[in-house]
Amino acid sequence: MFLLQQVLTVHSELIKTYGGSFGVRDLESLQSALNRPFQAFGDTELYHTPQSKASAIIQSLIINHPFVDGNKRIGYFMARTVLLNYSLDIKASENEKYDFVISIAEGKLEIEEIEKWFLVHTIKI
Repeated sequence: MFLLQQVLTVHSELIKTYGGSFGVRDLESLQSALNRPFQAFGDTELYHTPQSKASAIIQSLIINHPFVDGNKRIGYFMARTVLLNYSLDIKASENEKYDFVISIAEGKLEIEEIEKWFLVHTIKI
């Protein structure tokens, strides 16, 4: 799981680097998004692969829009962080990554499609 303060710090750095407005719009939505990849029903994880966990966090951060600005950036960053924690990384062109994130933001991809994208575009590092 991710610590809230760490995510807030990363978000601040992304805003400083790439521009935009600082601030959390909905703290509960942010906490929910950060917890979603690690949810379980009893002893069974709902998201049991790195790609499914990355899918859950990117979709939640982008769609829930917990920050004033930079939700797509932090969503991508956190999804990649999940993958890196499992010694995986994303292999895709900048255009492919951009189109992927925008498709999530526009509601064109459901969780299963997001996971499929990650399965195709992740490599062991």
